[in-house]
Amino acid sequence: MTDRLKLDGRRRVIIENVQPEIESGRFPIKRVLGQDVVVQVDAFTDSHDVLNCMLRYRHSTKSDWHEVVMCPLGDDRWHASFLLKELGQYVYTITAWIDHFFSWRNDFLHRNDAQDIVQTLGVGAKWVEEAAARAQGKDQVQLQQFAKKMRAARADSGAMLARSETLASLMQQYSDRSLASDYPYLLSVWSEPVKAQYSTWYEFFPRSCASDEMEHGSFAECQKRLPYISGMGFDVLYLPPIHPIGLTKRKGSNNTLGASDTDVGSPWAIGAAEGGHKSIHPQLGTLDDFRQLVTKARELGMDIALDIAFQCSPDHPYVQAHPEWFCHRADGSIQYAENPPKKYEDIVPFDFETDAWQELWQELLDVVLFWIRQGICLFRVDNPHTKPLPFWEWLIGEVKRVHPDTIFLAEAFTRPKIAYRLAKAGFSQSYTYFIWRNSKRELETYFTKLTQTEVREYFRPNLWPNSPDILAEYLQFGGRPAFMLRLVLAATLGANYGIYGPAYELMEASPRVAGGEEYLDSEKYQVRHWKLDRADSLRDFIARVNRIRRENAALQQDHALQFFDVNNDNLICYAKTTPDHTEIILVVVNLDPHHTQSGWVTLPLDTLGLDADRSYQVQDLLTAACFLWSGALNYVEINPQVAPAHIFKLRRRVRTEHDFDYFL
Repeated sequence: MTDRLKLDGRRRVIIENVQPEIESGRFPIKRVLGQDVVVQVDAFTDSHDVLNCMLRYRHSTKSDWHEVVMCPLGDDRWHASFLLKELGQYVYTITAWIDHFFSWRNDFLHRNDAQDIVQTLGVGAKWVEEAAARAQGKDQVQLQQFAKKMRAARADSGAMLARSETLASLMQQYSDRSLASDYPYLLSVWSEPVKAQYSTWYEFFPRSCASDEMEHGSFAECQKRLPYISGMGFDVLYLPPIHPIGLTKRKGSNNTLGASDTDVGSPWAIGAAEGGHKSIHPQLGTLDDFRQLVTKARELGMDIALDIAFQCSPDHPYVQAHPEWFCHRADGSIQYAENPPKKYEDIVPFDFETDAWQELWQELLDVVLFWIRQGICLFRVDNPHTKPLPFWEWLIGEVKRVHPDTIFLAEAFTRPKIAYRLAKAGFSQSYTYFIWRNSKRELETYFTKLTQTEVREYFRPNLWPNSPDILAEYLQFGGRPAFMLRLVLAATLGANYGIYGPAYELMEASPRVAGGEEYLDSEKYQVRHWKLDRADSLRDFIARVNRIRRENAALQQDHALQFFDVNNDNLICYAKTTPDHTEIILVVVNLDPHHTQSGWVTLPLDTLGLDADRSYQVQDLLTAACFLWSGALNYVEINPQVAPAHIFKLRRRVRTEHDFDYFL
């Protein structure tokens, strides 16, 4: 007998095309606490038999399954949903079976010959008797009584019995699943904190918070900066590495090779005599000072995010204690990082193929757990694509198993497939190529891919118009309008976005070398002192944009993003809506920072729930200006020197004479 004949061929239901599903359940999809997980599936069988289709789910830490009856959508497509009530991982799957009673009932209700009806009632009674055998207590007695009445009924009373909603409910409850087909894969979803879906990040260097231009900043000085940052509407404060910095091969200002005695070095060259990844740079303060900073930030509605950079300076204690964790050159010395012709002699990478890899993995996990114990639940991970993908899947899984409220942001400017695989491995959010997407076509193509394809199930974009590593060419030459419009794009295209400041709000635009993307006098290598009270600062503009995000739920998710046609390639138009379309945010951005641009926007009125025969109001949330639009085609004109974008809120209802008391 072949393997196929060993299977029970009486299981006739086919289950396929489950959505959402990532690689047959190999990786989980991502949702946030309080969200519904909507599942669709194709389920069908031969002939015209009636199916029961059930969505089954449970939290991964519990053994009891919950079930939701799936509803038909037509064309053998079914759907149902379940609510994420806890953080952590849920699993779900599908089971479906032929319901012989309801198949009989559908057939029976089409019969009109009295003798035929009476004979057929006996078949139905058989299914009811079998259900009674599966039931208990009052339900069992009630089903037995139904079966007895069906066997004794005449045609007219028998038809009434078959139509009984009480009988239908009982038969649904005790349906025969002995020949049910089960979907062969167990699928999963990560229920993460809401901040994984919607967050607003601000990055700054603690050592640049010094009040005296001759001093190194400290956590105490950082506390004084917190109201400034929270006042702009940021809810995540991201700090680059806060650990001791090595002396060997330390980099000087502007990334020069010969550091002076006063050069502070790169925070990413982690480790010195004072300690390593579990230590704090002594000039920043103590561990108690850090905990106090975390507490003060939280009181202002902000979480601290820490940088996780799994690399060392040559002076790191690991190098002496565990030389086996590093690569060695032919002369026995530790191999420094390089990407020929570039050399990073102040950094030595871990050797993830060492024979002691298990001990290395465990220590790196302990680093993350150490900072979680200090009150940290968000981590920005530096260059995760240069470490093994299985390592991240293991580490993040281990962390979330115990601390499901932890969020990991992947700083992976790498090839798309690697970036996507890191997201599948567990990273809650990911850096993107937004910083290099400037034209209308580039933006529309890229964000359609991220928000309207399978990618959206596991890859959450976090958009940054700048970073300490990248001063985009667009910002170098676009002036104030460029900084404003790129901020609007980041804040409205993405529910998660961030800026590196104060460089951004103070519009720092000078590259180290012409044609390069590195900042002149980069904070990566030196302490900077910023004049936060400059009159031309974008501080108020940023606060206004972040307030708009906070007050409008449509901007707090990415799945509803839609692009609309504008007959000018310098203008881009898109909308985000709430699921019920009660809130519609329409954004129009002038991508040309130098010139006024105008054009005609075409809106799909049906899609937006707008009446083609009625006017509607659009209010610019940036300026509070209101406009009355009608129909699908409307004119826009944007002068970037005034405001390079509109963030419109659409209001369907416009007052008429019926609203005036005298009219009544």
